[in-house]
Amino acid sequence: MEKKRIGIVGAGISGLLACKYAMEKGFNPIVFEARNSIGGVWSQAIESTRLQTPLSYYRFSDFPWPPSVTETETFPNHKQVMEYLQAYALHFNILPQIRFTSTVIGIEYFSLSNEDSTSWDLWGGNGEPFSANGKWNITVKVTGHPLVMNQVYEVDFVILCIGKYSDLPNIPDFPMNRGPEMFDGKVLHSMEYAAMGSDEASEFIKEKRVTVIGLRKSAVDVAAEVATKNGVGHPCSLVFRRVHWLVPEHLNKFTFRNLNRFSQLMIHRPGEGFFHCLLAFLLSPLLWMFTKMVEIYLKWTCPSIKKYNMVPDHPFLKQIVSFMSLVLPPNFYDRVREGSLILKKSQSFSFCKNGLVLDGEDSVLETDIVIFATGYKSDEKITNIFTSTFFRNCITESSAPFYRECIHPRIPQLAILGYPDSASVLYTTELKSIWLAHFLAGKFKLPPVKEMEDDVTKWKKCIERFAGDGYKRSCVSVLLQIHVNDELCRDMGCNPKRKRWFLPEMFAAYGPTDYANLTSPS
Repeated sequence: MEKKRIGIVGAGISGLLACKYAMEKGFNPIVFEARNSIGGVWSQAIESTRLQTPLSYYRFSDFPWPPSVTETETFPNHKQVMEYLQAYALHFNILPQIRFTSTVIGIEYFSLSNEDSTSWDLWGGNGEPFSANGKWNITVKVTGHPLVMNQVYEVDFVILCIGKYSDLPNIPDFPMNRGPEMFDGKVLHSMEYAAMGSDEASEFIKEKRVTVIGLRKSAVDVAAEVATKNGVGHPCSLVFRRVHWLVPEHLNKFTFRNLNRFSQLMIHRPGEGFFHCLLAFLLSPLLWMFTKMVEIYLKWTCPSIKKYNMVPDHPFLKQIVSFMSLVLPPNFYDRVREGSLILKKSQSFSFCKNGLVLDGEDSVLETDIVIFATGYKSDEKITNIFTSTFFRNCITESSAPFYRECIHPRIPQLAILGYPDSASVLYTTELKSIWLAHFLAGKFKLPPVKEMEDDVTKWKKCIERFAGDGYKRSCVSVLLQIHVNDELCRDMGCNPKRKRWFLPEMFAAYGPTDYANLTSPS
């Protein structure tokens, strides 16, 4: 029997994992990567970028960090992460499967039958990964070779590993005559700043007044880096609309140690029975107390958050559910105290000739460079790759999550890896890659489409109880990661309980090494 052809779009962490586990099942996948290197966002990160996740939770289950890193670091820098990813790709011989500088500009599904896919009771018509009638065409543009014609590859299954934090920057819209066109300085996105590289970026900001817009990970990293390099002589301004809880590294490490089964008993889960519902009701005050203690601890140990009006108006729990938490760069408030970093909260702003006009301020914030660190259009990035309007609408017309966080019930022979936000995207994506490889190998079938749609609706309603208006479909598993892992294990016929006996099973933290050799029966 002819082996089915699998196309993987992207050679970041998700693409490497998808390729490795597909190869283990005997497939010969082809990986299309737009850049000339692996690593995704890690291949273009600013000099000061570090992991927000302790390395013991940000690792491959079967490939440890080298001792040179584990003996000295808890939160490795981006160069160490890249070296780790490159070593992984070499060790498992993934690089020969990758076609670099190959940008996928569109994917199109076609079927040899006249059957209407919207009438399918089973995913793809049969609940299996492959169909005798359905195929995907992947159109690829070779970057840097304008004379080379676009190439079309026919595959039986597509795995999208294009990530959420690259390629399509989100820049706010401005009224006419109030946007960047009115500004005499330079305007760019943090993506462009990161792509410069260390030396070019340093020269670009040298002795310049820089303003960074936003208060997420990239914003605080860029602002802290600029403030460190330019000092008090040319202070960096950080302009943001809403304050978030900024967590120090040691507290983040402590939080990971409490990602165990007992902590998840405090949280209502989708489709729970009476016992779990009662248990969550009785234990939920513990979760509330824990998050309140975190808030009190942050205010007590870091008086700067009060001094500089950096206390959020929302609870810490809501921020976790919405995946808005971030780790402070080292010495962040030291930069603020010395005057090299200026914090400015403003609900809106506009551009003028020599800077920004902030809402509620009379004077102009004079600046030479404005860097938008305002995120990316992740859903639009996914929809743009489909040529079919129907498939695009499948993504945009519903905010429900994907089934098992990687399968859309109405898009056949395709999976999306690396889309969900997670405290450790490497760890959670690896488990989904193993699950997907099992599915591709025919180890199990997907349930009926209606059952999958009911499942994702339950997840959506469950998480909305915690997140409220902060709900995002990419964040549904943040509080229930072990429960998600259990579902994946049961689908594969593996024992979801990975510890040796009851006490560690209930109270020890779960991490990547617990799922090593998962392909073997437990």
